[in-house]
Amino acid sequence: MCDPPSPSPSVCVMAAATASRAGPSASTPGPAASGRRKRLNKNKKKSWNKHSDVREVEEFLDDVRLQERTVGGLVSEKTDDSLYFVDTGDDKKDLIQNKGKLKPLWVDLVLQSDSKVAVPKDILAHQIPNSRKLRKKADQEKRFGIVRRKERLLYARMKKPAVKTKPGANNNPSRGFYDLWSNTNPLDQELEGKEAWFLEQTKRKRPKRPIKQQQKPSQVSAIEVIAPGGSYNPTFESHQALLLAAHEVEVKKRRTEEKINRQVSLPPAAELPTKETVLQELCQGLLEDSEGEEQEPDALPSGNTEAAEGPVWNVFSCEKKTERDRKREKIFKRQELRIKEQKQARERQQQLFRLRSIKGEVRQLELRRAEKKAERTEKRKVEASKPRRLGRLKYQDPDLDVKLSEELAGSLRALKPEGSILADRFKSLQKRNLIEPRQRAKFKRKHKLKYVEKRAFREVTL
Repeated sequence: MCDPPSPSPSVCVMAAATASRAGPSASTPGPAASGRRKRLNKNKKKSWNKHSDVREVEEFLDDVRLQERTVGGLVSEKTDDSLYFVDTGDDKKDLIQNKGKLKPLWVDLVLQSDSKVAVPKDILAHQIPNSRKLRKKADQEKRFGIVRRKERLLYARMKKPAVKTKPGANNNPSRGFYDLWSNTNPLDQELEGKEAWFLEQTKRKRPKRPIKQQQKPSQVSAIEVIAPGGSYNPTFESHQALLLAAHEVEVKKRRTEEKINRQVSLPPAAELPTKETVLQELCQGLLEDSEGEEQEPDALPSGNTEAAEGPVWNVFSCEKKTERDRKREKIFKRQELRIKEQKQARERQQQLFRLRSIKGEVRQLELRRAEKKAERTEKRKVEASKPRRLGRLKYQDPDLDVKLSEELAGSLRALKPEGSILADRFKSLQKRNLIEPRQRAKFKRKHKLKYVEKRAFREVTL
């Protein structure tokens, strides 16, 4: 009824290891067995794998794995009842012999798993973050008799019997109703007469959102309609207009590259500096300064004695003013002030006669201000539709998705997709000022790679 007992795994492993150490000469006699045994160097992994025979061990381990997959363990350790069942040809006798166990149906055997090896337990699924800390806190609360607020509310709810009210039928015509969109909601009657601050703090009423938070960061639509030339079957004029726009973009890029190359490139051979030009540049301004220093003593005129000796003070200006002179000065100042006031009065009188022209000037000034205000408003609208500078990088428009004239297809079946939807959405978020412009981070190695030869594989050099 049962297979003969097979040797235990440890015995088989020891037997295979002994056979591998003995080598081929120990198992099969040959010309090398009679003579001197060849000594092999097994101090390296490569030599060990080459001269060691581990086939028996691998065959035994494969057999063990096969038994674990098919039977769920070693056959030698299983009982006879788990491996065999008695089949006498009679269903009643089979039930008696097999102690009530029925023969499994083929449908059930097909649905069973092919391997009987147990699924490894996921330890991370049973771990709780900060479990030690939470356990310690729970022990302290239990020791000092502290009950949490959630548990107190739960106990109070369990003690208080819940009054169950039978809900009314939905098709009852006499039930009360109210308008959802009206300002008089019966559910808000209990909140009437209470302060707004109290309702906000108790989360009965939502706080008022600021107006700035309700505005969009950009007026650009989330999905922009492409040019008519980007259609799969465009007209000739619209397709040529799109090609012209793409051509202008490429020309602008080419000009930028040429400008950078022109600034970086070396000048032609004719414009390269020579020894004479270098010397002339080094001596620039030296000869003129020396000539000027020689001419400085002769440049001063003979009659200009004040510049050389200093200013000459007027003797009469230092005399003290008399009372008569002070009165005369006051009279002159009063006369000048009176003349100035009379002049201003005449100008104001003249302005009364030119009210019509002043109104025209005011009207022109108001028109100019209105024009400037309209320009500022239009400029703000244009700026609102442009992407702002949110980070260290500027926003760059993506390349136009355009097909050449020979690449156009007459039907959607033959059309090849152009561009990427993911890249288009990413650029749209940048253009609408929802995220800052970004670029792929470049991998920069902090330290140089260091190659180390392991000691186990290091070759021995003498």
